[in-house]
Amino acid sequence: MTRHPLFGILLAAFGTLVLTPDTMFMRWSEMSGFQMIAWRGLLMGTAMLTAWAILSRDRRGDLRVLTSGFGLTIVACQFANASLFALGISLAPVAVVLFGLATVPVFSAVLAWLILKEPTRMATWVTIVAVMTGIGIAVLSGDKGDVGLNTASLLGALFGLGTAIVLALNFVVIRRRPQLPILLVIGTGAVLAGLSGLAIAGPGAMMGGNVWAIAVTGLVILPVSFFTLSLASRFTHASNVSLLLLLETVLGPAWVWLGTGEAPTPMMILGGTLVVGSLALYILWTGQRASRARRAR
Repeated sequence: MTRHPLFGILLAAFGTLVLTPDTMFMRWSEMSGFQMIAWRGLLMGTAMLTAWAILSRDRRGDLRVLTSGFGLTIVACQFANASLFALGISLAPVAVVLFGLATVPVFSAVLAWLILKEPTRMATWVTIVAVMTGIGIAVLSGDKGDVGLNTASLLGALFGLGTAIVLALNFVVIRRRPQLPILLVIGTGAVLAGLSGLAIAGPGAMMGGNVWAIAVTGLVILPVSFFTLSLASRFTHASNVSLLLLLETVLGPAWVWLGTGEAPTPMMILGGTLVVGSLALYILWTGQRASRARRAR
């Protein structure tokens, strides 16, 4: 089954669908950014490390890989991902953060150029300009949808972009080194992020808000989604995983709208349409180009 071309794509689709209500539960938790980092990191990390301890067939070998350059890179990626995303959601409208996160496919192409020395074509740079324009439109949305620079939205977009960069790096590295123990490296990064959040928020603040909501994200949504998304990158191209992540950009704000009434403004919708549309066209063009190249061989 793992050799079927659709296996990786189906894994990525499943992982993304599990991830889509994540921001709704984060809003329901009514917690600060560092509280969410602490709870999400510690719960997710504990769940993944427990699963690794039970399922691993070579724990010593896995620990050696963990301390390698590639292993530590994934740990750092997860640490940054867990921290930046929670801070972005705590500060800004969900839609703006997810629009920034939607740039994962573009950063995957850029990082492949920087790390793997793969050429970056003009279409990639054109897409980057279009995507950044869309994010700019969303960031400039005022409280009532009018034009006006919003500091919270600007920070949210920047945190979303930062999350996209580390996720793209995560997918590229795992694609390059499929032997990495996913549960161990991601779980370690999550625990370290959780400990940093706990140190900043303080133990006394941890019971504020709705713990049950953040527990759902930390124990179920994050471990299942990140494991399947990272595993999917072993069986399909990072661009395919990134494409399916666009589902979160569309469905995430919809979940939040239904669950909390936080509706995106018209300018956010306009900017998001430009972001998702540009990325979809870019990935469609990339797939068609790859298909023509295979037929020409």
